[in-house]
Parts: sequence; C-alpha cells; structure tokens
Amino acid sequence: MTASRKIIHIDADSFYASVEVRDNPDLRGKPIAVGGQSDRRGVIATASYEARKFGVRSAMPSVTAARRCPGLVFVKHRFDVYRAVSRQVREIFSRYSDLVEPLSLDEAFLDVSADKRGLGTAVRTAQQIRADILKETQLTASAGVSYNKLLAKIASDQNKPDGMFVIRPGEGAEFVAGLPVRRFFG
Repeated sequence: MTASRKIIHIDADSFYASVEVRDNPDLRGKPIAVGGQSDRRGVIATASYEARKFGVRSAMPSVTAARRCPGLVFVKHRFDVYRAVSRQVREIFSRYSDLVEPLSLDEAFLDVSADKRGLGTAVRTAQQIRADILKETQLTASAGVSYNKLLAKIASDQNKPDGMFVIRPGEGAEFVAGLPVRRFFG
C-alpha cells in the first residue's frame, strides 16, 4: 500500500483587507472594501469579514456594496504592498515544502508528504505555517489538510477565518457527500 500524500491548502483571511487593517489600525472592526468607490463605477476586490456580514463580496459592484452596507469604508488597493506580503508568505511556505503551487497572491497548495522540517504530521506543519504567518506578517490564514488538493481546498474554507480543518484518508467521500455544489473549487 502506498503512503497517502499530505497536502495543505493555505488561504490568507480576507488578504487585501487584512493588510489594510494591519497597516491602518483605525480600520479595525469596521466594514471595509478594497477597491471600487461608493460614488463611481468599480468592483470590490475583497471585503473584510465585518463587511461580508452585510453580503459584501469580491467582484461585487461598489454601488451595490455601498447599498448593502451603509457604513462601508472604501480603501484604495495597494497591489505593490500585497505582492510584498505575498513574497513573505511564500518564503515561509518554502521552509516547509519544495512543492508549493501558488493559486494567487494569498493562497497556495503545499505538498508536505516529504516532511521537510521533521514535524511528524501535516497537521503540525499547517499549525506551524499559520503561526509563522501570524508572527511574521501579523495576518491570519486558514488551512485545509488532506490527501489531495481538492479536499484540502474545501477544508481550508471550513473554519474561516483563522481556522484549520482536516480531512483524513477514508473521510473524503463522506465529507463531500453532503456539501452543496458551490463549495467545490473550479
């Protein structure tokens, strides 16, 4: 019997918005949207969890977002800063795996089957990666741990924000059986 692969999907929580709050603490606890403007055409790049409670989502027209969340604070994007933070996070990933597959600036798959740091389990590895991200960037990230990329990606959304979920070998079919189709990546 072949050993199961150990895949971690790491996804920064509300990445652009979290970077903005980190860099401007006056925004903490407020509903914010990165991108767009309330009085013009534009589209939201991301929203803080406070704004998401009002139904504000990425790719939403800013006018719609402003209507849904009257106190919404619009913040201009700073992609140069997001790219720099992304490089920091990817450097952390490289400490734990030589097999990193970025999906965007704020998320990636890591194959940790080789246990590069000798931590013993993919769960411990994911916990340590999340701790390093928090310590070095002051941002939270969620993790999904499983034996394939599809399940790891689904798992990373299960306990957002700042959470982790594990789907072990033998648990995948039962776990996905009750999920709505919108939960499946791609």
